[in-house]
Amino acid sequence: MLRKFYILFAVLLICFSFSGIAQSYQLPAGKKFHKVKFQLINNLMIIPIEVNGTELSFVLDSGVGTPILFNLSDQDSIQLNNVTEIIINGLGEGDPINALKSTGNFVKLGNVKNVSQNIYVVMDAGINFSPSLGIPVHGIIGYDLFRDFVVDINYINQSIKFYDPKEYKYKTSKNTRVVDMSIIRKKAYLDASVMINDTEELPVKMLMDTGSSDAVWLFEDERIQLPEKYYTDFLGKGLAGNIYGKRTKIHHLKISDFILSDAKAAFPDMETFTTIKDFGGRNGSLGGEVLKRFNVVFDYANEKIILKKNSNFGKLFQYNISGIDLQHAGIRYVSERIADSNGVVYNNEKTYGDVQIILQGATRLSLVPEIIVSGIRQGSPAHSAGLREGDVILAVNGKPIHRYKLQEIMQMINNKKDKKVKVLVERYNNDLLFSFILKPLFE
Repeated sequence: MLRKFYILFAVLLICFSFSGIAQSYQLPAGKKFHKVKFQLINNLMIIPIEVNGTELSFVLDSGVGTPILFNLSDQDSIQLNNVTEIIINGLGEGDPINALKSTGNFVKLGNVKNVSQNIYVVMDAGINFSPSLGIPVHGIIGYDLFRDFVVDINYINQSIKFYDPKEYKYKTSKNTRVVDMSIIRKKAYLDASVMINDTEELPVKMLMDTGSSDAVWLFEDERIQLPEKYYTDFLGKGLAGNIYGKRTKIHHLKISDFILSDAKAAFPDMETFTTIKDFGGRNGSLGGEVLKRFNVVFDYANEKIILKKNSNFGKLFQYNISGIDLQHAGIRYVSERIADSNGVVYNNEKTYGDVQIILQGATRLSLVPEIIVSGIRQGSPAHSAGLREGDVILAVNGKPIHRYKLQEIMQMINNKKDKKVKVLVERYNNDLLFSFILKPLFE
């Protein structure tokens, strides 16, 4: 059934709503903090947020100022107040994009509320991060929440506590460090150092970017030089398009006296940043694959960040050694033999496949996500084996992939070096089996 999508534009007849001044987020009276659970997907935190009564999912992104809405096609309607047209810039290879600015919106995160939130809305249907994450995602939100609270992120328990800044008490331990940071133009920066080629430790100023799933990004200059061993790769997707660059590893990253050895790093193509006029003196950014190794407390008011090592700290950095990028591309039917049963079973999880039809005769017909090869690195093991962009993935190592989440499938095809991987795909209505060996990238 086709669904129509409507955006309801409302002009509020309350004087302050025309001012465009965003109000702050508030806790209920008497509460010291509010706790929210999040989903950690591809190193990104996905949190539930209501916008004018509509339930949506947002990436918590410390690198974004005003919240941005996109990918609203799965919503029957959403109300947006006081709308004007604007142009916004975003990372990527494309041009600045047209958007809407909406003021005076009621935004709710559990018991945390803002009665007058400014929001940007991008209407381009091509801007959609949901296929690469495997769940519906409708927007990104950051600075306003970090500004109004002390934000305590527990990556292991996948929970966030939003504290009233007046009520938060600093806690110390042998695995905890309090680090100075600076807030510049709604973004958080800290000083760190990197050793690239086992030669000299270089001081760097880094953007703290919870909205990046990557580890370390570095901007090449006269001091910071790309190592000899690297490969060209797709680094991610921004609001203005795809981001490419060189992927490598560095000897170590040092934050305070925490040292992350053999850190995964990328040098993005600087054409990506042509719309940014002032980098604020920064040399790169730290993303979710670094931050998830700590439990992190952001205290914007006092310009402090608290880092506490967690059980992720000593884990190896993950690389796409197969060379395959995957994403959802609609839905497909699969049939499976089961015990005798009749009826229809509905799956209430927020995934792309939501119905199973059980037919008499011990056959289950399920509507499941279709996973395709969205990109493939030239010269990678998967490319050399014959896999191509657009191939529909059916099974990995004999396991039907519709039983797994997207990130679990990525782990299956990038398990460990020297492992043999068999991938069954559909190409032009033919089933083809490919196999390849995962080879180390920098040895």
